[in-house]
Amino acid sequence: MDPIEPSGTETTSVVATLRQLIVGGRLPAGERVAEIPVAQSLGVSRTPVRLAFRALEQEGLLSKAGKRGYVVRRFSEADVRAAIEVRGTLEGLAARLLAERGLDDALRTVLHECLAEGAAVLAKGHLEDADVARWSRLNKRFHDALVDAHESRVIADAIARNNHLPFASADSIALDRAALPAEYEKLRIAQLQHQLVVDALERRESARVEMLMREHAWVGFRYGALVGATPVLA
Repeated sequence: MDPIEPSGTETTSVVATLRQLIVGGRLPAGERVAEIPVAQSLGVSRTPVRLAFRALEQEGLLSKAGKRGYVVRRFSEADVRAAIEVRGTLEGLAARLLAERGLDDALRTVLHECLAEGAAVLAKGHLEDADVARWSRLNKRFHDALVDAHESRVIADAIARNNHLPFASADSIALDRAALPAEYEKLRIAQLQHQLVVDALERRESARVEMLMREHAWVGFRYGALVGATPVLA
């Protein structure tokens, strides 16, 4: 099944908000959620909520409950940690193989465009809701570019399967609107790590870039507590 990609700033914001509600326990395991009450509580139409539900189902955070509703899935911290570890290992492998082969001009251009876009998101020194969708797009493009650069689909397919587990996807951003300065710091660290990854790739430092990608996988899970944001599964 192809992943459901949230389309538009509003849908991406709804996805990030619902993730944070699940992270913070305001939507606990077993809680039923439906389009109309969620749309009303968030002040949006039903369409972005419907798309958000489908995206979160594929991420492993929601399960279908009947024809129209969903229920928050039960998962443990051990589940999340294992899924993130798997993604970091796979993306690290992809980056190491890429460093050994060397970047071509097209891939180098894409990576530097992602770095420039990330710098633009952070340039004003704070985050707004629209920045979440903007970061989500560039971050997905960055990670996809690294993985899809290989002729073989083995690594990409393994990552796609792993992405169906809670918080395993590189795109699983949980936005804490009550701590936007801390969220800004988290993205600033992620941007720096993107820069370091590109630098290691251009220098063809395979061991270094593998380590960097494995560490980068933990930004969303561990770094929030270091900068004052709500950590995953707090």
